[in-house]
Amino acid sequence: MNFSHTQRSLEYQEQLLTFMDEFIYPAEAVIHERQMAGIEDPVEAPPEMAELKRIARERGLWNLFLPDDEYGAGLSNTEYAPLAEIMGHVIEIAPEATNCSAPDTGNMEVLHMFGTPEQKERWLIPLLEGEIRSNFGMTEPAVASSDPRNLEASVVRDGDDYIISGTKWWSTGAISKDSKVSIFMGVTDPDAPPKSRYSMILVPMDAEGVEVVRDLPVFGYNHRGGHAEVTYHDVRVPASNMIAEAGDGYMIAQARLGPGRIHHTMRAIGQAERALSMMIERAKSRTAFGSTIADKGVVQDWIAESRLRIDQARLLVLRAAWLIDTEGNRAARQEVSAIKVVAPRTAIWVIDKAIQVHGGMGVSNDTPLAGMWANMRTLQLADGPDEVHKMVIARRELRR
Repeated sequence: MNFSHTQRSLEYQEQLLTFMDEFIYPAEAVIHERQMAGIEDPVEAPPEMAELKRIARERGLWNLFLPDDEYGAGLSNTEYAPLAEIMGHVIEIAPEATNCSAPDTGNMEVLHMFGTPEQKERWLIPLLEGEIRSNFGMTEPAVASSDPRNLEASVVRDGDDYIISGTKWWSTGAISKDSKVSIFMGVTDPDAPPKSRYSMILVPMDAEGVEVVRDLPVFGYNHRGGHAEVTYHDVRVPASNMIAEAGDGYMIAQARLGPGRIHHTMRAIGQAERALSMMIERAKSRTAFGSTIADKGVVQDWIAESRLRIDQARLLVLRAAWLIDTEGNRAARQEVSAIKVVAPRTAIWVIDKAIQVHGGMGVSNDTPLAGMWANMRTLQLADGPDEVHKMVIARRELRR
C-alpha cells in the first residue's frame, strides 16, 4: 500500500484548508454567538449557508465525495478521506457547505448506482445541485434495528403502486423543510430468504400519509435537519419509485455503507484532531500549582496518547479506503467494521481528555467540546453499534 497522497488530493486539501480558514471558522463563530443568545434555529440551515455553498461551488469544492467526474470530483475513497477529515473539524457546517453531508451523500450514492434515469432526473440532480435535501428511513422504534431481519415496516405492491406502512425514527434530516424525499427500507416479501426480504423505495415527504411526528435530540442537542420520528400511514407511491428491484434492499444497503463509513470515521478523526489542538492550547495558557497545565505529567501523557491513537486510527481508515478502492466493499468488510469501532472510540477518548483540561468550560457550550462528545458517542450506535461490528470481526477471525 502506498501511503502518499496523490497530487490531486493534495491540491484539494490545500484549497479546502483555505476555505475553512477564510469562511467556515468565521461562520462558525457567528453562528455560535447566535446559539449562545438563543436565537439560532438548530434545525434549519443558518442564513450563511447559501453563501458558503456558493463560494464552495465556485472554488470547485463541491460533491467531493462522489467518484464520478460527471457529477462529482472523481476522487477515490483514499483521495477523499483526508478531505472528510478536514471537514470534520467543523462537522455541523463544512460538510453541508460542500454538499458532502450525511445522509445526502449516501442517498446520492444509492441513486447514482441504482437509480433509473427518471429517478436521477427528479431526485439525484436536485440533490447534487444542493437544491434539496433528503433522509433515510431504516431504524424502527419497536425493534432492535441492529439486526435488519427485525424490520417490520412494509412495502406492499398494489397494482401500479406500492403502499408504505410503518414507523421509522432517527431519520436524520427529515425535520427540515428542505428534506423533500426519503429512501425508505421496508419488507416486500416476509417469506423470502433474509437478505431478499427488503426493498428501498423513494417516498416524497409531501406524499399523503407521511407524518413527521417529532425531532429526537441527541444528549440534549438538536442537530441540523433533526433526527425525526416519521410515521407512514398507508402512503401510496408509484411502483416506478422502487430502487433497483424488489428484494434488493439488503444489497443496496451494503453498497451504500462501505464508503459512507469512510466518510463518518474520517470526520471523527477530524473531531479528534480539533479536540487535541484545543487541549494543547488550553494546557499551555492556564497555570495551576506553580506551572502551566502543559507541564503536568498526566496532561503530557494525554497529549502523547492522543497523538498515538489518532495516527493509528487514521492509518486504519486509510487502509480500509484503499481496500475499497482496489478490491471493493466486500474485501474491506472487516476493515470497515474495525474503523467504525476504532474511530469514534478514539475521538471520544481525546475529546474527553480535552474536556478535562478545559475544566468547567469543557462541559459548557462555551466550546464545541461537549457537542463533539455527544456526536461521537452517538456514532458508536449509528450505522450499526460497536458490538455488531466486533461480532462481524470475531466471526471472521473464528472462520479463519
